[in-house]
Amino acid sequence: MKILLDHQLPFTLAHGGLQIQIERTKAALEQAGLEVEYLRWWDAKQKGDLIHFFGRANPSHIDFAHAQGMKYVMSDLLTGQGSRSRQRLQTQAAIEKALRAVVPPVLLANFRWDAYHKADATILLTEWEAEIVRLLFAPPANKLHVVPNGVEPEFFTAPDAPRGPELICTATIAERKRVVELAEAAIVARTPLRILGAPYGPDDPYFRRFLTVCSKAPDLLRYEGPVTDRTSLAAIYRSARGFVLLSTMESLSLSALEAAATRCPLLLSDLPWARGTFGDDASYCPISPAATETAQHLRTFYDAAPGHRIPAPPETWDTVASALARIYQRVLAGN
Repeated sequence: MKILLDHQLPFTLAHGGLQIQIERTKAALEQAGLEVEYLRWWDAKQKGDLIHFFGRANPSHIDFAHAQGMKYVMSDLLTGQGSRSRQRLQTQAAIEKALRAVVPPVLLANFRWDAYHKADATILLTEWEAEIVRLLFAPPANKLHVVPNGVEPEFFTAPDAPRGPELICTATIAERKRVVELAEAAIVARTPLRILGAPYGPDDPYFRRFLTVCSKAPDLLRYEGPVTDRTSLAAIYRSARGFVLLSTMESLSLSALEAAATRCPLLLSDLPWARGTFGDDASYCPISPAATETAQHLRTFYDAAPGHRIPAPPETWDTVASALARIYQRVLAGN
């Protein structure tokens, strides 16, 4: 069995959790003994048994793969849809159904809705995302599989350390992650906060705004850029007072899973993915434009963190690789 991994956006143009997910998936599959390569679009001689595409695939690409005798698996991140209410999703489903009835398929092709029917399997990170796919796209039930992201051993084995006074946030410095709003709330709440992450570009307006906010309260806010060494990052989580991620949209946050593996208390935006993943093991904050409201939740969490419930351990990448291998085998067997 030879697996070709594919994605439409080059890592050199954008970074984030999806890049880590793809890289860790490849490493875990190789560790499990599978033959894995990145799909080389320029190499007409490259062969494989199955393409695993990360994102919503172009239905025509699936058709081409099938014409070459290859199976096609798709891992779609429903970041936007997963952050909507059930009522909004039901409205969206009704609109899509109406559009299919009156709009020629060629005009709807850019939405790639048919990918869920044409792919041999679709992998979702959470049960909530699987429910969304069933509601919006209604693919055959046997094509949907839920496999969460895994976490590396370094985060489970991080040595015990006294938890310090700082909360930690690891996120791309981007608008949907709301790091500016979190920093502003930390100033109001007087809660020390350490932020790790990179912007999409040094001249990004949101990043410049973030740096301005940080400069106003150097006694409370500490920004250090990204930390790429996994052992160092695990140690940072292990010694933090708590982990905070107040983004407006997420699929299944790798950072939150990593923090959970180090037994770090969690404060997350009150979104379905978070409650479905962590339940009562995390604290939740509504998404509010008012810094004072966010600050109240932040302060409450900060004060309660030493006695906070410890999140249940997430899956390991070994477990994830085993689950993916079983899906690949089923697909290749025609099941």
